[in-house]
Amino acid sequence: MPRILLRRSVHITAICLAIFSISVFAQQGLVPPSFAEIAEKAEPFVVSIEARGRVVVSSPNSGNNVPDTEDSILDFLRRQAPQRPVFHVGSGFIVDRAGYIVTNNHVVSESSRLTVKLDTGEEFTAKVVGVDDETDLAVLKIDAGRDLPTAKFGDSDKMKVGDWVLAIGSPFGLAKSVSAGIISQTQRDTPGSSAFQRFIQTDAVINPGNSGGPLINMQGEVIGVNSQIATQTGEFSGVGFALPSRETARVYEQIVASGKVRRGYLGAYLESVKPEFAKVYGLGELRGAFVTDVRDKTGPAAIAGLKPGDVILVFNGQAVQSAQDLIDKVATTTPDKTAVIEYLREVGERLEKKVATVKLGERPSATIGTGDNDGKVLPVDGKVEPEKPFGLTLSTVAAAGEKYKVFEGNPGLVVTDIDPNSYILDVRGSLGVQALTRGDLIQRINRLPVGNASAFADLVAKLKVGDPVVLQILVYNPTLKRMQTGLVQFTVK
Repeated sequence: MPRILLRRSVHITAICLAIFSISVFAQQGLVPPSFAEIAEKAEPFVVSIEARGRVVVSSPNSGNNVPDTEDSILDFLRRQAPQRPVFHVGSGFIVDRAGYIVTNNHVVSESSRLTVKLDTGEEFTAKVVGVDDETDLAVLKIDAGRDLPTAKFGDSDKMKVGDWVLAIGSPFGLAKSVSAGIISQTQRDTPGSSAFQRFIQTDAVINPGNSGGPLINMQGEVIGVNSQIATQTGEFSGVGFALPSRETARVYEQIVASGKVRRGYLGAYLESVKPEFAKVYGLGELRGAFVTDVRDKTGPAAIAGLKPGDVILVFNGQAVQSAQDLIDKVATTTPDKTAVIEYLREVGERLEKKVATVKLGERPSATIGTGDNDGKVLPVDGKVEPEKPFGLTLSTVAAAGEKYKVFEGNPGLVVTDIDPNSYILDVRGSLGVQALTRGDLIQRINRLPVGNASAFADLVAKLKVGDPVVLQILVYNPTLKRMQTGLVQFTVK
């Protein structure tokens, strides 16, 4: 009994000390009495992003919804199971009043449809302007028809360990969630990260759904993009990572300007000079990038005469502090530009200073993006690909093949394929099953006979966004061994 009381008294003492400490810090102005003002300033430029796609499951009969008579009901039901939709919720923030938004590439990659929800509750379809795999960043664009509130980039290089920060986003789909914490460390590497992902580590709560959202300083400026967490459970464990705003702004500017990111390329494997190396080689100071290998004999480094064993000390007049520092300097130099490199080469027992002029190439993995500012509109509909209205591949019964002979004598068009990006796959019937599947026969659209494929496409082309659509279809039920009429009801998007 006394032991329990002792423990309880220790706990109470600890809590009192903590409260006293916070009170002292608050009196000194080190802890804000409230983050409300900062959060209110930031919330209008933070958005929620819904990314939709589909998992396309193939099977031996995936292209045929009219099974053989020997098929069991169980097999039929298995093939009729709806395709599993992929649905991700992420975050982002508006950078330009015209509707440009920064988020993570992993939030939008492989999605077929993107919806951005503003602080006001308004929703807009987004297009991808460009992406960068090296930093896991993407730039989206929405057309709101008005100027939008925008974020301001702060200087991530000025942030220090212990500085207060806020993370804002949509963890688990809970929009406009705010959490507070401090910067735990800067320039963090994580497993699998690229040379351009040197993260800010924070203990501000970051969970699935926060990805792409801003990390904000006490001035309400974005100093990072929340991107990763270290966890064994899939949820927050006190360690989150945000890509610094300095690199984010650089990537954003290039994507908006050209739809992609171009980085300079030297074509050499590098290792930072460590104290042991500096001492052995008598460098005098701890800096430089050691060339461990020349990647391509026809690459920039090889053409310039660099060899394994060289120690690069200066790039374009700037001292090289480490391998990462040189990578950054090269990457931020425009491809095809000429650079001057000063390096040391071991000749016998001496280190000779040498100078090389190198014409940089373009980093191969940096040529990633979806194109120019006429970014691809993600939803698939009749306007995108007229020969495949709503993403459907259609055929007459006669041309569809032997497996569709069951429809002989019935007017209409057989659905032989559906684009996996088509939003028509999201349409559900009365029992929650997929309303339209391959093998169905479309007979009417909005009460009009479909005619041939060309006539159906013409009817779809006349539809506008927001128009209602009702498809009357014929479905063969192998259990009852007869035809059944069905309806596919949705709105044009």
